[in-house]
Amino acid sequence: MSSREVQYKTPATDWQTLAYWEGCGRGEIVLQRCSDCGQVQHRPRGLCVACFSSALEHFAASGKATVYTFTVTHQNGMPAFRDACPYVLAYVDLEEGPRLMTHITGCDPDTVAIGMAVKAEFVTTDRGLAVPRFIPA
Repeated sequence: MSSREVQYKTPATDWQTLAYWEGCGRGEIVLQRCSDCGQVQHRPRGLCVACFSSALEHFAASGKATVYTFTVTHQNGMPAFRDACPYVLAYVDLEEGPRLMTHITGCDPDTVAIGMAVKAEFVTTDRGLAVPRFIPA
C-alpha cells in the first residue's frame, strides 16, 4: 500500500466541463447524452461526437465500472504523486459506456485485475468540486 494518498488539485473548469466537476462535488459522475441520436459521451463537449448535434443533456451515471486496463506506478517525480507510490492508474469502462482514466484505491495494487468491478468515490477539493477515483465494488 502507498504511504499516502494522491494529492488532487482543484480541477480547471470551463463552460463545457463545469457540470461534470460540479457533479463530482455532489458525489455523481455526470455524463452527457445526445437527445438526437442517444450517444453517451465523456469528456464533456459542446457537440455530440457521433452526430454533431448540440442537443446534449446531462445525467448522473451509476458510478459502476469495470477495469479495462491498468498499471501500477512505482515512480513519479511530481510532488502530488511522489509519496503516493505505488498507486494504480487505470482506464475503467463506465456501465453507461464511456471510458475514464482514473486511480484505483482502497485495495492492494497487486489485487487489481482487468475486468474487476469498481465503483466511484470522490475526493473533495475546493469550490464545491471533487475528483473521482474508483474502489473495488
